[in-house]
Amino acid sequence: MSEILNVRKDEEALLKLETPCVVIDSDAVDNNIAAMAEAIAKRGVKLRPHAKTHKLPEMASRQLAAGAIGITVAKISEAEIMASGGIRDIFVAYPLVAKSKLERAARLSLSGVRLIIGVDSLEGAKRISETAVREGAVLEVRLELETGLRRTGVAIDKAVELAKQINDLDGIKLSGIFTYRGAMVSGASTLDLQAAGHEEGRLMVEAAAALRSAGIAIEDVSVGSSPTALFAAEVDGITEVRPGTYIYQDRMQAAFGTCALEDCAGVVLATIVSRPYEDLIIIDGGSKTFATDVQPGNSPLFLKGFGHIIGDPEAILERMNEEHGMIRVQPGSNYQVGDLVRIIPNHICSTVNLHSFVYIKDSTGQLHKTTVAARGMLE
Repeated sequence: MSEILNVRKDEEALLKLETPCVVIDSDAVDNNIAAMAEAIAKRGVKLRPHAKTHKLPEMASRQLAAGAIGITVAKISEAEIMASGGIRDIFVAYPLVAKSKLERAARLSLSGVRLIIGVDSLEGAKRISETAVREGAVLEVRLELETGLRRTGVAIDKAVELAKQINDLDGIKLSGIFTYRGAMVSGASTLDLQAAGHEEGRLMVEAAAALRSAGIAIEDVSVGSSPTALFAAEVDGITEVRPGTYIYQDRMQAAFGTCALEDCAGVVLATIVSRPYEDLIIIDGGSKTFATDVQPGNSPLFLKGFGHIIGDPEAILERMNEEHGMIRVQPGSNYQVGDLVRIIPNHICSTVNLHSFVYIKDSTGQLHKTTVAARGMLE
């Protein structure tokens, strides 16, 4: 009988699972939710977590119960899933421009959900306005500002002009501004999370002041990622932060220093299916199981491999094909075919999105097979 190398003997339920699969520790989730909620509350700022990590109304409800004022999503389909699960205050932090999606947004808003959507262009705003007027709705929007990541968002020096044009359109209520850029300072990635959060906050507060001076009522100034939220929230004038990954945590967050590996609630459970060489084991999880968007070796984290192998920090998940994960191990290590390994992925959010369901482990060790309701919601 083969030895179970990094699954504790008291976790018998795990041994019965078919692998590869994702297991979520419910107690760790609650601890992570409570820690972030308490830290943000001390700073007098509202918390609107991003649901991209868990994609589950159940988890969003836990965050709301701990003090969050609403949630954030990226797609209108995700908003619909959350609304169907009882969430009533949802921010789609993404520019919606397609007619069909705007019609869905209007219907969701008219159903009684407080729905906020992102906008970063006059053309996008006109489309929102036309749909809102046609559907008899007033759609609340936030203007996205580009603060260094070079993706969506209007340039800060053009924000006042665009905001004035948006304010003149019918069917729209411009209530705030938002941005996302992660751990960056002066346009470059960094490990100095305090400097990153403070710079992000300062840029947005200055932008909000310019907009208000131009007569545009800006209520909410929304920023922050899991690495930077606590520091951005220290800047006077920031009203809301939107961290996401903190609920499960992952190897990337641990490398940033925002959590310990022991705080990571989500792991991939995999089975060793082959050991062709003394220094190589093969597991039954590859790129269909682990996200590959956070690559090893990149600045500023310089991660080794695609995940942390619990109980064997020297082992490196260094390569993957779709169904194969190649882990380099020490010759002579006691791995055998059939052993289970638990791996904290580099990026839990996009890893969860690869799985139709997760197992949520409660305090008694029982596992609850849970469909990832908003998984794969691309539209």
